[in-house]
Amino acid sequence: MEAGVTIAEPEQRLLMLIDDEPAQSRLISALAAREGWRTLIARDPETAIATLGTRQGMQLSAIILDQWVPGEDACALIAELKSRRPALPILMLTANTSPLLAVEAMRAGATDYLVKPIAPDRLMHALRSATTRESPRDELAPLTEKMPSNPDFESMIGASPNFRKALAVAAKAARGHGHVLVEGESGTGKEVLIRAVHAASPRARNPLRMVNIAGLAANSIESNLFGHEKGAFPGAFERQVGALQHCDGATLALDEIDRLPMSVQERLLESIRKSDVRPIGARHSFRIDLRIIAASNMPLQDLVEAGEFLPELLEALSPTKVELPPLRERTGDIPALTRFFLARIGEQPGLRELGITDGALSLLAAYDWPGNVRQLQAVLFRAAVFCDGDALTSDDFPQLLSILGSGPSTVAGNPRQESSGVMLYTPDGHLRPLEEIEADVIRLAIGLYRGRMTEVARRLGIGRSTLYRKLTELGIDNAA
Repeated sequence: MEAGVTIAEPEQRLLMLIDDEPAQSRLISALAAREGWRTLIARDPETAIATLGTRQGMQLSAIILDQWVPGEDACALIAELKSRRPALPILMLTANTSPLLAVEAMRAGATDYLVKPIAPDRLMHALRSATTRESPRDELAPLTEKMPSNPDFESMIGASPNFRKALAVAAKAARGHGHVLVEGESGTGKEVLIRAVHAASPRARNPLRMVNIAGLAANSIESNLFGHEKGAFPGAFERQVGALQHCDGATLALDEIDRLPMSVQERLLESIRKSDVRPIGARHSFRIDLRIIAASNMPLQDLVEAGEFLPELLEALSPTKVELPPLRERTGDIPALTRFFLARIGEQPGLRELGITDGALSLLAAYDWPGNVRQLQAVLFRAAVFCDGDALTSDDFPQLLSILGSGPSTVAGNPRQESSGVMLYTPDGHLRPLEEIEADVIRLAIGLYRGRMTEVARRLGIGRSTLYRKLTELGIDNAA
């Protein structure tokens, strides 16, 4: 047993890391130390189990287990650790993205499932969530995002006016060649929208390259985007072609472009204006023809006003700007999204398709979802793993119940929030006007049947001409 990084703090939390890779152990210990954790390292399962009975073991606040150490016996080890210390959070670290392994690990007692290579902020969030009453935000996000989906607008579920407007703008932009800027909070579906725009564009036959600026080391961003020549700087042992040049004739998606350093912003603006790229250390430039779809978690105009983003670059990137609304502004879409995700989750190995009760839907609709659609999907995945019945109930979401309480305004039995996602009552308890309820029902149907208007009309029991007349009368935009 070895001690990891130590920080002199009066109330230091103790973490046990079960890992036999020295380099990874040092990295995790150092990252945990930033949050005030001291790390004990166990190189094998036997040492880990023995440690639980020691004085230090009784002071543990969490365990991180690298699945590689026990291999196929990882779930058995988790169950053994959990039987000895039921309240101790256990996080499993693995390079395996199999949903079946995640299901088995969580059923064995794992609190969270971290996919390598683990991002520092993801590790910190997992530790905080496991040891506090913090709500699950991006829990299981790396796993749920890998579940297959069609890269088209039909895979984006929702009928709220602000969401449908965003899709209409994106669908129109997809048919052209201009750059596109997508803004929206983390988890609102920016990557799905980017893939849908590319799939519907004239460049769809060419590849889409995704580059996450926040995932690159600060000193390598410029080289990753523009490339470099051999010997251009210390460590440049080989020539590297940058992402801009790679995407000649194709589409380059730049996620979290708000994290782009000012010096690189200037180079990117020059490349966009001149339609060329000059690698670091190169004597000449290369002509390029590419489309950039940029994404930002925050409004870039705010960064421009703060002097942190070039106004000229914002203008160059946003001939079309799409603003995806947060889930809290489209709560009427939660029932349709929930059923869509449950159907996808039910297709994963080790899981089955589940229904959901009125009370559970009411609970989901009452939460404000800071992690947005991505968080909703992850929370549904965890609930599905542990559900023994045929349908999810409010009891399958204990953390949400803990956060929201169990009062009549948030759980089953509240007449103001129906399972359909359509509000029948105003906040003061009176019925809403019939015209407003009818508009909500039509929007719900459009989202549920993914904009297929013939199906929407059939399910509502009206003709297509009647449906389109109502769309006009009620001011509903059905474009997608």
